Amino acid sequence: MFHSSAMVNSHRKPMFNIHIGLYCLAVILPRICICSQFSKPSSYQFSKNSGGFPVATNGEPFPWQELRLPNMVIPLHYDLFVHPNLTSLDFVASEKIEVLVRDATQFVVLHSKDLEIMNATLQSEEDSRYMKPGKKLNVLSYPAHQQIALLVPEKLMSDLKYYVTIDFQAKLADGFEGFYKSTYRTLGGETRIIAVTDFEPTQARVAFPCFDEPLFKANFSIKIRRESRHIALSNMPKVKTIELEGGLLEDHFETTVKMSTYLVAYIVCDFTPVSGTTSSGVKVSVYASPDKWSQTHYALEASLKLLDFYEKYFDINYPLPKLDLIAIPDFGPGAMENWGLITYRETSLLFDPKASSASDKLWVTRVIAHELAHQWFGNLVTMEWWNDIWLNEGFANYMELISVNATYPELQFDDDFLNVCFEVITRDSLNSSRPISKPAETPTQIQEMFDAVSYNKGACILNMLKDFLSEEKFQRGLISYLKKFSYRNAKNDDLWGSLSSSCVEGDFMSGGVCYSDSKMTSNMLTFLGENVEVKEMMTTWTLQKGIPLVVVKQDGRSLRLQQERFLKGVFKEDPEWRSLQERYLWHIPLTYYTSSSNVIHRHILRSKTDTLDLPEETSWVKFNVDSNGYYIVHYEGQGWDRLIAQMNQNHTLLRPKDRIGLIHDAFQLVSAGRLTLDKALDMTRYLQHETSRPALLKGLRYLELFYHMMDRRNISDVSENLKRYLLQYFKPVIDAQSWSDKGSIWDRMLRSALLKLACDLNHDPCIRKAAELFSQWIESNGKLNIPTDVLKIVYSVGAQTIAGWNYLLEQYELSMSGAEKYKILYGLSTSKHQEKLVKLIELGMEGKVIKTQDLAALLQAIARNPKGQQLVWNFVRENWTHLLKKFGLGSIAMRTIISGTTSHFSSKDELQEVKLFFEYLKSQGLHLDIFQIVLETIAKNIKWLEKNLSSLRTWLLVSV
Repeated sequence: MFHSSAMVNSHRKPMFNIHIGLYCLAVILPRICICSQFSKPSSYQFSKNSGGFPVATNGEPFPWQELRLPNMVIPLHYDLFVHPNLTSLDFVASEKIEVLVRDATQFVVLHSKDLEIMNATLQSEEDSRYMKPGKKLNVLSYPAHQQIALLVPEKLMSDLKYYVTIDFQAKLADGFEGFYKSTYRTLGGETRIIAVTDFEPTQARVAFPCFDEPLFKANFSIKIRRESRHIALSNMPKVKTIELEGGLLEDHFETTVKMSTYLVAYIVCDFTPVSGTTSSGVKVSVYASPDKWSQTHYALEASLKLLDFYEKYFDINYPLPKLDLIAIPDFGPGAMENWGLITYRETSLLFDPKASSASDKLWVTRVIAHELAHQWFGNLVTMEWWNDIWLNEGFANYMELISVNATYPELQFDDDFLNVCFEVITRDSLNSSRPISKPAETPTQIQEMFDAVSYNKGACILNMLKDFLSEEKFQRGLISYLKKFSYRNAKNDDLWGSLSSSCVEGDFMSGGVCYSDSKMTSNMLTFLGENVEVKEMMTTWTLQKGIPLVVVKQDGRSLRLQQERFLKGVFKEDPEWRSLQERYLWHIPLTYYTSSSNVIHRHILRSKTDTLDLPEETSWVKFNVDSNGYYIVHYEGQGWDRLIAQMNQNHTLLRPKDRIGLIHDAFQLVSAGRLTLDKALDMTRYLQHETSRPALLKGLRYLELFYHMMDRRNISDVSENLKRYLLQYFKPVIDAQSWSDKGSIWDRMLRSALLKLACDLNHDPCIRKAAELFSQWIESNGKLNIPTDVLKIVYSVGAQTIAGWNYLLEQYELSMSGAEKYKILYGLSTSKHQEKLVKLIELGMEGKVIKTQDLAALLQAIARNPKGQQLVWNFVRENWTHLLKKFGLGSIAMRTIISGTTSHFSSKDELQEVKLFFEYLKSQGLHLDIFQIVLETIAKNIKWLEKNLSSLRTWLLVSV
């Protein structure tokens, strides 16, 4: 699954900087073990006299008390028939599940939520063979666990197969989960309805009764009934269509491969496809609503290229005959990897040459790459349980890097990948972070696992491991893992095992890892002589939370190293600092080079302290080459001064990614009280000579962040001086920007960022040019093609007048381009008129003009506007119940709303308000993990200001 903060920041997913959890159930209920491939059947049997059992809705005792299903009965095959009615917005359905009884039992427990069960029967294999009718089953329901129990008249015998048939019906769901309705508007203004599924992680049970856990893999044969004006799509190709009376049609689809319930998908719609075939003969189609068909072509080209790449890279052919990608008008996450039928938000799949910018193109390519990677990681090999969801998501994020670099080198994603890691470090350096692998039992706890830690940190530690093992070794290990566990489930240790033993002839072993002797350097041999153990190293990254800080003290040719846990907002002098450091130890694969030689040295830091000897005298050492390692480096003594002097004297002696890494680490260390702000700011002085676009942007982002912080707090002397400094200091590079779409992707992303900043700072030439383009656009009645990289800026400036704002809202309603709508909505959210911002929120709540799926991102955008921050915060508190009903507790949207509207606060009064609100929610039984993250973030912001405001003021007075 791909998470997207679809509007506010079109190329980063975290709507999940935070996570939410409802722990009460987990505390009350005993935990069921995570068994390896059902190794140990439960011997638990139900007796009517059992005390302490839950009570079903009809008052009878429910025969199972765990959150996880028993494994006495396992599904082998589902025959599923579904008939949705897009007029009455409901569906009738039936299923026949072939099950294997592994342990004699008198009941079958499966998941079901919000479904009305009309009838349930059971047949033995023999009954089925002789066409005997099934025996009627008594159905008990226990909604607290989203489970039903089928009580059988006679005990089911072990090692026999049975058939369970269930007839059921339900409304098409509101919202974005299960089998739900989505609507779109045609160019002619007609509203049309489609029916679509989204099941990950625990929503298949909302569409059909099933064994809704990843370990219960089965085959699925699906039949969909529909009207002739629609088409039906599912995971597999259609085998045949049968005509029924009354003009109805019934599509029968091929049986799927063995897979988990969360990957099942079916859709009834009236969309049109564009299709092509990969070099290995897989038919790939991209579907969109008819008026958006012209925006599907780039996605098709990218999908064909990427699918070809993955088949070669994994040395495993894509296992299905077809692959469909479809743009859904109403969709919760960024995309979902259903096997053979991948669903996307329109902004994550469609590319409109008239409105999609360079960063939009990178975004669409990344999301496609992410979901296609899942066809192997996640679909072919699935994690045993949701505690290891990072095995799916971390890998898909990592494979974006590998595949996009290989297929679209011009998108230069390699340089942008650093931001994937920097983003999660913000979260991971708080005490409220969590380990990558963490127990999760309730549906809400499972939903919270879909966050930056699983996705971004997962990808970053994999990238670090690849750098350590070598690309070739790493790839070989992945292939071995995928082949060994195909159509099965795996856990953390299975991956480490495959990466440790990916040996072929001609390799030799070192500490459980094999290395090919063809490319050995003597330096590498010494390094490997340290008896490296992949599992031992990697569990220190997956089973403990946080990020290490490596402290380097240079003394002549000797380097003293020390590792500690990096914490922001908690300083070394604080009383709690020591206790928060206890028992944290990582095995850190260090890389470094020096001022006297660009040879890359490697060393594994396994202990709290260590000493390295340098081969020669050197003025500086740079650790974490190309920022491939997931750790922060602090250079004690004169370390930072020497690096800053080098940057100012000749920055090109340091590699471009190392310059980005130094800027990042310096400002992170300021937040941890380990480096003074003026020192970090001094480092940015070299930026006027910086030729690397990504490095220039990185430095600029920090200065911009400080400006917005001062502006929001209305600390006007500092914000005015910062504005003056930015416009003066970056004037040459701002003036050099053209209002066009020319240049490389980084030229274009720099242009968008610089001109947006200049207009935000009221830079007169910028405002004039944007206003002029906006007027021309209005005069052309919205037909003028403004360069896509500056569209957002033009709309923002245009939205500052009442007439401009109103015109933009009209255009928003008419637009058929998701990329354009996103940019217009951003522009509308920057208005200084509060009544306009209130109007936007009302439209978002109503869900017609501004779709509900965009509400969370809209609230986040308005909260960033100094005129909107208090407005949105008040709105969230007053409308909490409505928002909860719209999105559900653990959803990405709710987590975005909570963090997006509060985590920029930086005063004690605001902290107190947020604390009181969270305490009120807790008193209502809502205990959310995200509360702690937000409170810690605000406390960190307050501390940052207390410690650094006067330094910033002084530094600016000297600089301006």
